[in-house]
Amino acid sequence: MKHMRRGVRDLVRWAAVGALVCGGVMVSQAGPGGAAHGTAGGGGSRPLSARATDDVGGRLVSRLGTSRTAGNWIGADGRPVVAVTDDTAAEEVSRAGARAERVRYSMAQLDSATRKLRSAPRVAGTAWLVDPRANRVVVIGDSTVSRAGWSRVRNLAAAVGDEVRTRRTTGSFTTRTAGAAPMFTSGSRCSAGFNVTDGRTGFILTAGHCGPTGTRWFTDGGGSTGIGTTVRSSFPGDDFSLVRYENTSLDRSSVVNAGGGRTVRITGAADPVVGQEVFRGGSTTGLRSGEVTGLDATVNYPGGTVTGLIRTTVCAEPGDSGGPLFAQGVALGVTSGGSGDCTRGGVTFFQPVTEALSALGVTIPGDRARHTDPSAAPAAPGGPAGAASASGASGTGDGVWTLDEVVAYARSLGPGPAVVVVGFAGLLSTLTVRPRRRRRRGYSTGGG
Repeated sequence: MKHMRRGVRDLVRWAAVGALVCGGVMVSQAGPGGAAHGTAGGGGSRPLSARATDDVGGRLVSRLGTSRTAGNWIGADGRPVVAVTDDTAAEEVSRAGARAERVRYSMAQLDSATRKLRSAPRVAGTAWLVDPRANRVVVIGDSTVSRAGWSRVRNLAAAVGDEVRTRRTTGSFTTRTAGAAPMFTSGSRCSAGFNVTDGRTGFILTAGHCGPTGTRWFTDGGGSTGIGTTVRSSFPGDDFSLVRYENTSLDRSSVVNAGGGRTVRITGAADPVVGQEVFRGGSTTGLRSGEVTGLDATVNYPGGTVTGLIRTTVCAEPGDSGGPLFAQGVALGVTSGGSGDCTRGGVTFFQPVTEALSALGVTIPGDRARHTDPSAAPAAPGGPAGAASASGASGTGDGVWTLDEVVAYARSLGPGPAVVVVGFAGLLSTLTVRPRRRRRRGYSTGGG
């Protein structure tokens, strides 16, 4: 019996150790940034948070200035790359751990070229942006631009200078009205982008072209269940709007529906970096991924010109408009428009979230993250994802967790913590509980 009890105790002890190891692995995989928070992708993918990617490249560009640099991006190897115009700047970039690439035109020259394009008469169906990897301003014309109109665009580009390149694309640049959680109004459908707050009231951030101020929104096409009303809208020029919640039963937490019963918790907002892998949600085409290919793009939609947009290779279709663009739990943009579709591929433009949050005076709920200050040292790996403030980031960063946030975080860890607790309790029981020793009764052999 004694040997049997010892064997049982050893078995419980080893099982407890195994539970501790397995639970620890489960927690590490399910925590923020781990598998439970990944939205897609497999081998070889590089999901990068905006904070992580702009620590070095963005800081160097800000320090060296637009006359000595021409933007930054993420290389194929994941290393930050900075375009520079002189050897001294290249040496400073290399010392900082980034890769320097010598280019002909500075960002100041490329920005000057875009200003000249912007001052010319507008041609609907065209767009332009600075492509830092090509070191050029690229002007794109869609299939709706006539031969005469495209001839005018090409003549204008030639007059601006050799730093401007032109090319045609299939499809047409249109806003994507009609998408992650659908919102219906009379005659159209849009997507909810991100839940935001001014500290007192909950709102939905979505695209401005979805509807003007006063638009009523519903969860269904029949208009039986209300969501709220658009209280601020900006389009054209920008492409964002604010829908105030009026239905108290709807979820206002800072999560994005990724499809398949999955959600992604949004912890802050930031600006993306060229070369960064990003994800877009929409009710028409679901979750899609792609890469940021340009910033500060101008698009001449039929309904007006919008500037300062993010250009990506993520596809989108009607019904995806207003939906969220994000990476690693960081809000980046809301779907504006584009060309192509998700069968043949295409180009999609997004309104940057940071600009919208600043203009509207709202933040991501529970936002504790901060956008990396270009003058500050890089944040430690694994720290909070970047967020927006008045100059491009937002959030208070007070470090206080609400009960809802604690519950949401615990749920995001999955069963790992419970397995760890059970394992620890089992191990503790084998160390502290001893089998009761049988007392032997002794009989005196002496007389007395």
